Amino acid sequence: MFIQTESTPNPATLKFLPGKEVLREGTADFRDAGTAAEASPLAGRLFEIPGVTGVFFGYDFITVTKDGPDWQHLKPAILGAIMEHFMSGAPVMASAAPASEAGGTDEFYDKADEELVLTIKELLDTRVRPAVAQDGGDITFRGFENGTVFLHMKGACAGCPSSTATLKHGIQNLLRHFVPEVQQVEQVA
Repeated sequence: MFIQTESTPNPATLKFLPGKEVLREGTADFRDAGTAAEASPLAGRLFEIPGVTGVFFGYDFITVTKDGPDWQHLKPAILGAIMEHFMSGAPVMASAAPASEAGGTDEFYDKADEELVLTIKELLDTRVRPAVAQDGGDITFRGFENGTVFLHMKGACAGCPSSTATLKHGIQNLLRHFVPEVQQVEQVA
């Protein structure tokens, strides 16, 4: 098994491409070892590696975020854990339920804005999320209120130094262009 790695705009996060499907649907974002171990054997295994602080699964990639040692010390252990997991045939997730959006996913917006929200979501799904997935992350819609779109950033995007620029100059400008009612974009946890 050959696993490719790619850098991301976030220097604390690397993208791993195992050459296999990781999650058939949605995404899964783990920020602590306890949640990870319960929900995913693979994420639990990755959190056992000292220095790993985040694990994110996309369709065909895994992003790992670190806090401590440099990548040259962590990367071999991460590659080994991913390879061992896929060679074992164990499932990526502990249950068959879709992993995406665990906890805190309630959307908020006025029903009168439903048509605007559908347009915003379509733009995010067709123009923003595919580009962000290339960088090892994901962005999901959380709400729309008084001209402000609230988005949740996951994977490599969470904590990325360039995430503010992505939000303000990229996504905000795109949404303003197609949906004039959008005044600004804000990140939510």
